Amino acid sequence: MAEPKLLSTEEIARHNTAKDLWIVVDGQVWDMTEFAPEHPGGIGLILQHAGHDASQSYNEVHAPSLLTNTLTTSKLVGTHDTSTISPSWSKPPPQQNPKVQLQNEKPPLSTLISTHDFEAVAEKTLAPKTWAFYSSAATDLVTHRANQTFFDRVWFRPRVLRDVRVRDTRSRIFGQDVEMPVFVSPAALAKLVHPEGEKAIARAISTNASFPVTEIASALSPSPSSSSSSNAATTNPPPPPPPPLFFQLYVSKTRADTERLLRTVWATGIRVLVLTVDSPVAGKREADERVRMESAQGAPMGQGTPVNDAKGGGLGRITGSFIDAGLCWGDLGWLRRCWRGGKLVVKGIMGAEDARLAVETGVVDGIVVSNHGGRNLDTSPPPLLVLLDIHKNYPLAFARLTVLVDGGVRRGTDILKCLCLGATAVGLGRPFLYALNCHGEQGVEALIELLKDELSVAMALVGITDLRQCRRGLVNTRDLDRLVPRRGDDEDEDEDDEDEVGGRRRRRRAKL
Repeated sequence: MAEPKLLSTEEIARHNTAKDLWIVVDGQVWDMTEFAPEHPGGIGLILQHAGHDASQSYNEVHAPSLLTNTLTTSKLVGTHDTSTISPSWSKPPPQQNPKVQLQNEKPPLSTLISTHDFEAVAEKTLAPKTWAFYSSAATDLVTHRANQTFFDRVWFRPRVLRDVRVRDTRSRIFGQDVEMPVFVSPAALAKLVHPEGEKAIARAISTNASFPVTEIASALSPSPSSSSSSNAATTNPPPPPPPPLFFQLYVSKTRADTERLLRTVWATGIRVLVLTVDSPVAGKREADERVRMESAQGAPMGQGTPVNDAKGGGLGRITGSFIDAGLCWGDLGWLRRCWRGGKLVVKGIMGAEDARLAVETGVVDGIVVSNHGGRNLDTSPPPLLVLLDIHKNYPLAFARLTVLVDGGVRRGTDILKCLCLGATAVGLGRPFLYALNCHGEQGVEALIELLKDELSVAMALVGITDLRQCRRGLVNTRDLDRLVPRRGDDEDEDEDDEDEVGGRRRRRRAKL
């Protein structure tokens, strides 16, 4: 075999375009012209090193043998004559625009097969402040971790020898048909992840819209071209209806602003209002505080400006600066009058007692069992524990309200466990943002199919074919049952307690 050709630095540097692209890796010179357009991470990363040494970037992510195993020997042009290296060659290549570079580093969707894969890519490719804002949770992250790990403590009780050849994951949320009982939990500033922001999510799956609500709702409206063509209507089936769209509300300190906003939301056609009540103030999210904000970042509702102060650079503090911390149960009557004819859902229920109060208001249609993704009060209870609390201490809630769950769900098995414990549907927040980061709407659609497949497989292995067959007997919760508080544990002996709903005062005694 002939000795590899020794190539000078000057000769290598001339091959620096997409149509004539050489790079140096560990002293070997490779012709990447044909391979670069097919590179899973995009041509941009290779083009950045065209006519230059790419050893450091290559070795950070690839095994040394990958090039020799992927390319034919004809693509090995020769070896680099290091004696010809000039000072200009030693300088690092100019940096790409960060957004372009991050986009090109994302792997093909076909390689991402779990929510954890999407999260791993997001951690590597999102801007540091964006990653800190979305991934952060309150103080020591105890609740954030427990939201997920408590699912590991609930065991299935599978039934076998059932005909499970055909399964149906379809369900209904507030009277609207969905392909799977999953919705996207609301999150602010989705455009930090992708230019399409919430619009790309809403087109793919039922979601809790926030701002800008009119822009998000318009993304679901049929285009004029699709509705104006009568010939197309006769030959093609009508498109499926768009996914249901809800609206997440934080009540402003200025009630007139909230009333004006609700009129705008109603005009879009949205009929389900999700009132978030677990965030009268923002929790301390240290990872978010540690990364300073840029001047271009601000609150999604236009209520704050970037702040880097003695506390840090917490974007979470900005997004909650306008919220009315004085909102009480008695205010739900006012909200119902502002939202006549629609569904009113209270998000942020963390105990059976508040589930009871939601029923007793007489104006609430549903609740979301949620601790805000562990982002506010650390050591608040995980959603699974709250579901068990409601089962034990106020089971009437499941008959009187639509019960949704949000927090810690990462697998189809997690979804099925929630449904078996009485939930109507399950919300995921961060995973869909991480999926949005991977190729926009296509990433969201890929995650939906992934979760749907996991749910369908779990149904078959548990022994059911329809989600209406979900029941508590299919799960073993003994490991968590001992953690559920007894009714009355929250009541101090001989303490007067004001009834939040009716305003009556009564004496409660702790049950021993």
